[in-house]
Amino acid sequence: MDSGKGTYVAFDELCQKDADQSDFRFCLPILRWAAERPALHMVYEERHDKVYAVRKSSLRASLTTRIKERLATCHNVVVVLSSETRKSGSILSYEIEEAVDSFGLPLIITYVDFKAIAEPLELEAYWPNALSQRIKSGAARAIHIPFNKHAILDAVSQFTSANRPLTGVNHYTEYAHRKFKCITDAVPFGNCKRESARMAGH
Repeated sequence: MDSGKGTYVAFDELCQKDADQSDFRFCLPILRWAAERPALHMVYEERHDKVYAVRKSSLRASLTTRIKERLATCHNVVVVLSSETRKSGSILSYEIEEAVDSFGLPLIITYVDFKAIAEPLELEAYWPNALSQRIKSGAARAIHIPFNKHAILDAVSQFTSANRPLTGVNHYTEYAHRKFKCITDAVPFGNCKRESARMAGH
């Protein structure tokens, strides 16, 4: 891990003033899990700042500048995706663009709707356009993981700008999924959807 560097957590605020109605609600478990490891430092943009920046162009410039400043202090980016994540028009798209194009940071893409990821390409419907374009062009280096405490903490500890995934569609092995307790021995390995995204993080 790069000494002194942090992890940027990116999410779609979904233009919602209520945190429980945006993807920010999935960031809270990540922050809680990371707090258990003093060496991990998580940074993110406040949800309400994203909401107002989308609505008011005068606020967007200061927000984008702050995003760049924070990304410059990080060695990887966690991208939180849900079935509601928008294809375009969100600050999340800008965060992905900057992380890949300006800073060459590895992406840790976590899907709140899934408890196992074996075929990332089958999940393209979840990808914002900015992410899809960069994966297809080969610009993005990413690992696709389920929304699971052990998988997320392992990924943020392992992947940095100096140790990026080899491709844009890397994923953990079946052995790793079972080790992280993503799925039980009785569940076949594949893209395994959880019953409800509301259960993610519990």
